[in-house]
Amino acid sequence: MGSVEVHILGQAYSIKTEDDDAYIKSLARYVDSKLKEIYSVAPNITQSKATVMAAFGIADELFKLKMEQDNLDKLIEEKTKILSGILD
Repeated sequence: MGSVEVHILGQAYSIKTEDDDAYIKSLARYVDSKLKEIYSVAPNITQSKATVMAAFGIADELFKLKMEQDNLDKLIEEKTKILSGILD
């Protein structure tokens, strides 16, 4: 297991991971950009509140993508059943 140093809001973090360094650094840039978005709208917000808001926003994105993926999976399943019925 390796370690990757990343920077979020100017703070260095050492992330222990087996993932690719470039991937971990891209995650850190994404988190950093989300936090900066929050601070640009609410510059006086506490760090803990900004972190929770960023986590909430990222979780929202994840859940929406999961719902979209579930809908696509159901559509593919339905279309497969239709095609299977046609071929029988």
